Amino acid sequence: MHIGIGLPSTIPGAPAPLVLDWARRADAGPFSSLGVLDRLVYTNYEPLVTLAAAAGVTQRIRLMTTVLIAPLRNAGILAKQAATIDALSNGRLTLGLGVGGREDDFLAAPVAMKGRGRRFEQQLDAMTRIWAGRPAGEGVGPIGPRPARAGGPEVLIGGNSPDALRRVGRWGDGFISGGGGVSERTVAAYKLAEEAWKAAGRPGKPRFVAAFYYGLGPDVAERAAGYIRDYYAFLGPMAEYIAKSIVSSPEAAQQTFQSCVEAGVDEVIAWPCIAELDQVDRLAEAVERFSS
Repeated sequence: MHIGIGLPSTIPGAPAPLVLDWARRADAGPFSSLGVLDRLVYTNYEPLVTLAAAAGVTQRIRLMTTVLIAPLRNAGILAKQAATIDALSNGRLTLGLGVGGREDDFLAAPVAMKGRGRRFEQQLDAMTRIWAGRPAGEGVGPIGPRPARAGGPEVLIGGNSPDALRRVGRWGDGFISGGGGVSERTVAAYKLAEEAWKAAGRPGKPRFVAAFYYGLGPDVAERAAGYIRDYYAFLGPMAEYIAKSIVSSPEAAQQTFQSCVEAGVDEVIAWPCIAELDQVDRLAEAVERFSS
């Protein structure tokens, strides 16, 4: 199983130099991917711009949106942005996509929140055509650049609804779950995605990517929980439940890794809750101990 690390680009107050130093250090460590989260109405860095900057300071680590809220964006522009990052990074982009669920993001875009699932499927169709080099529509020529990966970047579909999981079979290369590690619900969601994959007649199986929040070291638990409470304030009491799920010790990290292995996860992304560079080193130590 591969283990990736999130960038601190969503944590309020994270300085820009730290985000780039974090990317460099992760690239030099045992991590498979750099993940970024997406919000519009929040004090985060825009995820695709952030990954473009990270691509310029890294060499081998994959760049992953975990996930990007696709319906906030124009399909043609999103396809071009993704293809550009993929080409400039020599094929290192994984595009995790979902429909989003925060009304204020849609009000700020501004786009209608209602019907976002249908629009998302239209976007997936359009991006598939564009990345294949076909005209984007009637009277419209091809949109470049060509992605480094034939057919476009790897696409992961996020979400737990039946519609979201069916999309994996038609458009996705895999399924990405939310930030609670693995649970019975997560495994059940992946099985539905796998059924949709088989029903579409696709060979092999979809990739299974999970994620969890972490903050390691003395005296960081409350700060980490404070960030989660703020980020998920729109969920009400559920924000406290998520805050309590933060992995806060090397032992808990290794237990999370093991549970992911047992569930058949292909890759797990550890999203940081503390914007301090030592968090990369602390997680790297846990990964190396688990791998040894």
